[in-house]
Amino acid sequence: MTSIISARGLTKRYGRTIAVDHIDLEIPPGRIVGLIGPNGAGKTSALKAILGLATFDGELTVMGKNPSRDRAALMEDVCFIADVAVLPRWIKVKQLLDVTEKVHSGFSRDTCMAYLAQTKVTLEHKVKQLSKGMVAQLHLALVMAIDARLLVLDEPTLGLDILYRKQFYSSLLNDYFDEQRTILITTHQVEEVEHILTDLIFIQDGRIALNTTMEDVEQRYTELMVKPERAEQARSLKPLYERELFGRHIFLYDSVERQQLTELGEIHTPSVADLFVATMKGGQS
Repeated sequence: MTSIISARGLTKRYGRTIAVDHIDLEIPPGRIVGLIGPNGAGKTSALKAILGLATFDGELTVMGKNPSRDRAALMEDVCFIADVAVLPRWIKVKQLLDVTEKVHSGFSRDTCMAYLAQTKVTLEHKVKQLSKGMVAQLHLALVMAIDARLLVLDEPTLGLDILYRKQFYSSLLNDYFDEQRTILITTHQVEEVEHILTDLIFIQDGRIALNTTMEDVEQRYTELMVKPERAEQARSLKPLYERELFGRHIFLYDSVERQQLTELGEIHTPSVADLFVATMKGGQS
């Protein structure tokens, strides 16, 4: 199966600063991948290389094309959506549809209009007249009307309230995603995307700190909550990370037999957020 994104030794430097440090990556088709990292970790630099917006060292292909050399051809199969604030406030919705239709050959005006018909957004509205929620609905209608093999979302719901964030991701999953499409998402709101992800990539200091599937997370990682008197026994099993909550100790383990942990306390599959904190603070993948 040909990978949608394939990287070997992908590196991006800004002077003496290494933003992306020899990353190896394979993303197959039909996956929803969360690219998660703290500010300055290299997420944006990696995305720019993938989208052909920045030069790079190493090897990188996106749907078999070199993003730097073949960006025009690549963009016929790629849709990139940043946060909703990027839409020009002066433009009318009908003008935005006209521009999108000219720029993207895979855009379907009929499909877009069908989605907009379910909202209060009209063709005569200017972006500045729309609430943040309505802008999100407009953005989503544009996204779902583009027949792209790769959709890249960079903080797509930044600044929106929880109602519209949930609506955005629910519509994306139920109305847009299929096995022919791949979605790459970067966000700080990991709790809201973990239920739709198939794959998880943590990036730290320009390097991949974790690259796994959500199925593997469930099988490999375990969170254990114990009373204080059992804490030393739990520590002897070499957890990745330890924290304390309401007088109880919570440990996160990698590939430790669950039966062994059950004897000490209460076990759970960790959330992506908890796994992220553990990894960023020194846990090894």
